[in-house]
Amino acid sequence: MARYTESVCKLCRAHGEKLFLKGERCMTPKCALERRSYIPGEHGRKGRFRRKISDYGLQLHEKQKARHIYGVLEAQFRRYYRLAERQPGMTGANLLSILERRLDNIVYRLGFADSRAQARQLVQHGHFCINGQRADIPSMLVQANDRISVCETSRRLPYFQGMAERLQGVSLPGWLSLDPQNLAGTVLSLPSREQIDVPLTEQLIVEYYSR
Repeated sequence: MARYTESVCKLCRAHGEKLFLKGERCMTPKCALERRSYIPGEHGRKGRFRRKISDYGLQLHEKQKARHIYGVLEAQFRRYYRLAERQPGMTGANLLSILERRLDNIVYRLGFADSRAQARQLVQHGHFCINGQRADIPSMLVQANDRISVCETSRRLPYFQGMAERLQGVSLPGWLSLDPQNLAGTVLSLPSREQIDVPLTEQLIVEYYSR
C-alpha cells in the first residue's frame, strides 16, 4: 500500500502548525516549524497564500490535516467518513471517534510509542495483543472494555525494558486507563468529542464530503 515517505516535518510547515508527527523531536528546538516557520517550497518565505482561501480550500486543508495527523490514506479516510455517516449522532464527532479507536492510535495514546507512525510500526511487527490475542493490523478498531497489552514474547525486547517506569508520567484521555506494571491499557468507553484533543474543525471535513 502506498504511504507518504517524504519528510513529515514538511507537513507541519505546510499546515502552519505542529501536528506532532515526530514525537519528542516536536517538543525541542530541532522542530522544523521552530526553525523555518514558513511553508516549504521555493516561494515559501513570501507567505502562505497570495489570495484569499476559498471555502473549498479551507475544507480540503482540514481534511488533509486530519489524514496527516492520523496517518490515513485517502481511500481509507473516505471509508471512515461513510461509516461515520451511518452512525447516529454528529458525523464529524463520529469520524474523530473512529480515528481515535484505531489500534495504532490507542498504542500511541497509552504512551507505548512517541508518535503514531512509531505505534503503527510496533503494531505491524506484532508486539501488541487485544484481549490476549496478537493483533498486527494498525487500522483495527477497538471496542469499549478491550484490553491492549504488550505481548509476552515482546516484553523481553530492549525497547520494552524499563517501559513501566517511563509510562508513569503519561497523560491519558479520560476514556483510557493504563496499568504500567503490566504494560497494558483498557478502553473504558468510546471517546466523545470533548475527550479528543486534536486541533481539528471536523465540520469543515463534513462540508468537504457533502459537496
